[in-house]
Amino acid sequence: MAFNLRLIPLLPFLGAALLLLFGRRWKRDTVVTIAAGAILASCFVAVDAFFTRLPEAAEAGGLTDVVWSWITTGSGANALNVELAFRMDGLSGLLCLIITFIGFLIHVYSAGYMEHEADYARFFGYLNLFCGAMLVLVLGDSLPVMFVGWEGVGLCSYLLIGFWYTEDANASAGKKAFITNRIGDFGFLLGMFLLFQFTGTMNFSEITASAVGPGSPLAQPYLLGQPVAFWVGVLLFVGACGKSAQIPLYTWLPDAMEGPTPVSALIHAATMVTAGVYMVARNYPLFIHTPATLLVVAIVGGLTAIFAASIGLVQNDIKRILAYSTVSQLGYMFLALGVVVPISGIFHLFTHAFFKGCLFLCAGSVIHGMEHAFEHAHVHDKDPQDIRNMGGLRRYMPWTAWTFLLACLAISGIFPFAGFWSKDEILTGAFTNGYFILYAVGLITAAMTAFYMFREYFVVFEGESRFDHHEVHPHESVWWMAGPLVVLAFFSVVIGAAVGAPPEHGLFRNFLDPVFAPVLGQERGETAFVETLILIGVSLLVAVIGIWVAFMMYKRRAWSPERLAARFPRTYDLLYHKWYVDEIYNAGIVQPTLGFARFLWSFDAGVIDGIVNGLGYLTRGMGRGLRPIQSGVVGNYALGMTIGLLAIVGSFLLKGLIVG
Repeated sequence: MAFNLRLIPLLPFLGAALLLLFGRRWKRDTVVTIAAGAILASCFVAVDAFFTRLPEAAEAGGLTDVVWSWITTGSGANALNVELAFRMDGLSGLLCLIITFIGFLIHVYSAGYMEHEADYARFFGYLNLFCGAMLVLVLGDSLPVMFVGWEGVGLCSYLLIGFWYTEDANASAGKKAFITNRIGDFGFLLGMFLLFQFTGTMNFSEITASAVGPGSPLAQPYLLGQPVAFWVGVLLFVGACGKSAQIPLYTWLPDAMEGPTPVSALIHAATMVTAGVYMVARNYPLFIHTPATLLVVAIVGGLTAIFAASIGLVQNDIKRILAYSTVSQLGYMFLALGVVVPISGIFHLFTHAFFKGCLFLCAGSVIHGMEHAFEHAHVHDKDPQDIRNMGGLRRYMPWTAWTFLLACLAISGIFPFAGFWSKDEILTGAFTNGYFILYAVGLITAAMTAFYMFREYFVVFEGESRFDHHEVHPHESVWWMAGPLVVLAFFSVVIGAAVGAPPEHGLFRNFLDPVFAPVLGQERGETAFVETLILIGVSLLVAVIGIWVAFMMYKRRAWSPERLAARFPRTYDLLYHKWYVDEIYNAGIVQPTLGFARFLWSFDAGVIDGIVNGLGYLTRGMGRGLRPIQSGVVGNYALGMTIGLLAIVGSFLLKGLIVG
């Protein structure tokens, strides 16, 4: 069924073009109105398409919009025909709703957070561009169109993370994100080319037919005894690891916290990091028919989840704790895809968008208040993002505190908050489908998550303040910053139950069943009611234990975290320094690369330039020696001609005498 889907990404692109070309001439209110209005209009179109048009077209594959024929080349078996086409089904439609709705709230929030920013229009232009690129990514009906959006969000992350580019840390973080993602994108491209080599198509519906049809070309052995589909899936998953910050390409995401906080919220909640999860889900027919590929996805997701959670236990930057939390939660989503419960993984992506968006915007509210308080009190030696400089902020910022608490309960998986429904589905699915070790990993990660999130809450908002409150007075954020917090906190409470209950027949499954049911077949496991209750009880118990331990250590101070760190100094240092992964990369990759570059430079300067310059010096010397001959004095030329003539005559006379 045809629908004008192109409007959904086009409206933010138009907003970005207007703001980047003319925005510096306009008032701030005009800039915000255009930026927020563009993404809100896109949201209205997406809502109309998803709720009024898609139900009629879901069984036929969804809504389509072919803009034009983009790439046409070759003939016969080597022909390539790529159309600039968009498709909305239950999966891409849900992502559109997340991007546009949460993106709109972040735009509104940014109006207050960035109120003193000089380059106001450039910031909002980049935000619109970011949302537009992500919408192209999720709506693209083929891998090449998806890849355009894929590279677009990579570019926008570079521009926004390094927005304050005059500071070296920000510029370096933007470059790190860009370069790390290029590594993943190389895998994506190889997977795409390999897929085309064996199927002759890069259109998603045709890829699905090639993957599941009899005698599939993707089933033939290719390398190390594994079929083509395995290597295509692994290579595409390398791209997903870059975008969605999985081991070993996760290190860019915590450093991305150098950018403005609304950017962090947009990256973590509505764009960029969800792209890898979406891409794997979109190409799920490729993955599900090669269990080895799914096992790779599940293991990497599980390891990333527990690895990032362990780092989050001891970090002190209010945003970096949330960043490692995102890496961990993305690991949960990949774990779900790997253990063959993809709908649960997308469900967690959906609920995560609300509570993680709320957490980041709350963190921004805290930073905003602390910066103003320190500035007015002329305090310049304290970091406004270090939770050790906070404490007792609930008295100063009650709206921020309560919304942060609700989001913490959601991400910890406490009933009936949103995270409970999606996280529990993933753990139950892992156990039901026989992945008991990965289930245990997920369970331990859940306990860690509850601990470090409530550690952050208690240290920041409860207890005594760790600043001089007689001079430093943090204030609650203005309404256009606090308003989005309340909206996101509300959805963090209710959205899980609203669309996820009952788990087997909830509204969310009704959205996604038409997408995944033909692929899953009988793969989806069923769990007995009593067993389900036991699994729910266990997951709730570990979350409550995590919260209780954080309460005892950081609220009641019954247990001393400092004493615990002193008792296990090596473990603490290992976690505090993030397992020294950045240092290992620096020693094993960065420095050898720089050393090799210096060698090439010295070889070029010493050998290549030496040869080239030597030839130049030789030519110049010969010219200098011959230059006196060309003096420009006519008498010298006449003398030279006379001498030459005498030499010729003399040679003839000498020859005659010798012969005679």
